[in-house]
Amino acid sequence: MKLSMRPLLTVLGTAAFLTISTMASATQGYFTLGTGPVSDGLAGAGVALPQDSSIGAVNPAGIVRVGNQFNFSGALFQPTRSYDITGNPSGVKGTFGLTPGKVTSRDNDFGIPSLGYTHKLSPNSAFGFNIYANGGLNTDYPGSAGGGAGTFYSGPAGVNLEQLFLVPSYSLSLSKQWAVGASVVGAYQIFSASGLASFGSFVADGTPNDLTNNGNDSSFSVGGKLGVLYTASPTLSLGATYQSRTTGSKFDKYSDLFANNGSFDVPATATGGLAWHVSPSGVLAADVQYIWYGGVAAVSNPFGNLTSGQKSGLLGGSNGAGFGWKNTTYYKVGFQQSISKTWTLRGGVAYGRQPIPSSQVLFNILAPGVTEWHYALGASAKVTKKSEVSFAVTYAPSTTVSGPNPLEVPGQQTISLNMHQIQYEVGYSVKF
Repeated sequence: MKLSMRPLLTVLGTAAFLTISTMASATQGYFTLGTGPVSDGLAGAGVALPQDSSIGAVNPAGIVRVGNQFNFSGALFQPTRSYDITGNPSGVKGTFGLTPGKVTSRDNDFGIPSLGYTHKLSPNSAFGFNIYANGGLNTDYPGSAGGGAGTFYSGPAGVNLEQLFLVPSYSLSLSKQWAVGASVVGAYQIFSASGLASFGSFVADGTPNDLTNNGNDSSFSVGGKLGVLYTASPTLSLGATYQSRTTGSKFDKYSDLFANNGSFDVPATATGGLAWHVSPSGVLAADVQYIWYGGVAAVSNPFGNLTSGQKSGLLGGSNGAGFGWKNTTYYKVGFQQSISKTWTLRGGVAYGRQPIPSSQVLFNILAPGVTEWHYALGASAKVTKKSEVSFAVTYAPSTTVSGPNPLEVPGQQTISLNMHQIQYEVGYSVKF
């Protein structure tokens, strides 16, 4: 079969748009809940339910089951992030007390585009290409915080992490029951930080030139993904996938902030799930996903390393202080019902314990990814026999995590982190 290049060129051309788009999502820590409105309408479930070309972002084994397709989506993500300090600074020498009060991050509107392309190479094999934002982190606290000096008394404070994934995949159908797939995962990241100069005395190399306020820096890392899809019966499918940790370049402009001189790889993940067709028009999807935040030192190293007395535990050191995030498991359940030849409705719920321990709240003022429950609704409407429009809305209610200021006298100050989110998404897909 001849490979049509027009849809593929459209995919690659749109990549230029994606690379300059603002991406920030903290639904699962800083991973997105799903990819595209079909997946998001099921609260991210669907590793065993290939429906459109966005399956390549979830399980590469599924692309051989969806035929020739192209899809594009855009989401408006609106997270509200804040912190609240209770208790006055002690003023004791050697402590670092924060100004009491609640501060809310600015800039609450973010665009998250994604696209996918799949093409059958033969009756039993297919190629796919996906571009999507896996997630990110963003905070922007005003200089009016901290009594007019900024959150950490160094002006407006915050971070911005954007992640763009470029994923080519290959899938092979071994039989009517079994399909396997593999992907090369390229991760392009952009990062910036501001307002952290007060931590300059905690830098491992003693010269905090690469700690804060250095504008955008970028890195590129590469990993791999393997997937399998098993059709156990006409009504039951099972799927599983594993994505390795990516490795590559560092954030050189922030080598005094992140452990190992600016290393910030993307953690490994594993997902398993099922799709049960409970009726000819209804299907239940359920996934379990595990994220190894602990595999990336900059994310998982505890803030306490900063005061351990070891030079390696200082910012930028080989065991430098980080955000203290824990490995996390997420559970996702979604149901889909076709109500006519035109309309399909979806809904879902997801839960995962947030990854930030109460002992790690100080540094996570910058990265308050604390949401746990997510509720989703979605729908698809056929426009023609080969095309459809899909919609999804996802809501994460307010979650708060509180703990002590570790740089203050014990019991003197409490830091509370809070976040809630809503996301609106629309997409278009066409078969060819």
